[in-house]
Amino acid sequence: MGGTSIKALFCTVTVCLAALVLPPGICSAEPTEVRVNNFPDTQRVNGAVSLEGTAKAVKQEGILLLPSRRNELSELFHAGKVETDGYTSVAIHVQGEMKSDAFSSGMIGIILLPDEKPILRALKEVKQLQFPIETTCSVKSGDSEYFSCESNQSIGFAQYRIYFYNTTNKSAEVNAYLYLRK
Repeated sequence: MGGTSIKALFCTVTVCLAALVLPPGICSAEPTEVRVNNFPDTQRVNGAVSLEGTAKAVKQEGILLLPSRRNELSELFHAGKVETDGYTSVAIHVQGEMKSDAFSSGMIGIILLPDEKPILRALKEVKQLQFPIETTCSVKSGDSEYFSCESNQSIGFAQYRIYFYNTTNKSAEVNAYLYLRK
């Protein structure tokens, strides 16, 4: 078959398919009523438009974390505060290394605790964590000394205090990366 024959065959098949698929009113010679809805201008933009600050990165690196208990305020490692006002979620990535190849199983964790007086008082007085954002890495005896974990969480407060804990029996070096999103 030549190139012209293939084109003719293709055109014939296309016309036949269109006749089968198109509604009857489309192919007729009679006028068809068409209705057009114009929506009102809902958003008018004048001037320059830019999107800034849709994400923010916070990192805490090289933290030497001694063994500690999760609910004991005096044993938690306080690593500062993070401003979260205007952000709706946070991706938390924790990575690190045990400082010994012989360690007991446990958890390496990061807690973002709302920086609100009643919440901090509950932690101090009755060792209760209220509204924590938490990510934990399970570390098992006999596994590699390197660990990592991650989570995505919703943000509910304008500012959080950052705490770390280590329930194993050996020290660990920990790095945490927080990615705040609007």
